[in-house]
Amino acid sequence: MSDDEFDLLDELYFLQSFAYLKEVMDWEEERLLNTLQQLYDKEWIKPYTAPDEEIFEKTNLHISGQLYFYLATKKGLLSHNTI
Repeated sequence: MSDDEFDLLDELYFLQSFAYLKEVMDWEEERLLNTLQQLYDKEWIKPYTAPDEEIFEKTNLHISGQLYFYLATKKGLLSHNTI
């Protein structure tokens, strides 16, 4: 797990919007989207279109990731806590 992945997972114990993550992490948009995509590819996070609407089909976060909310999965939390 990279330092960026670890730091971002710290913020995803609760559902968070992309805008919130961008503000709190203070990262460039590309860095944030890249890290979100890495976590998503590992199945460590789930994207949501709204707080109660999970995205089930495979998606490319670089295309519309700015519109989503994010939450760590159980797999992601376990990986985060075993380091």
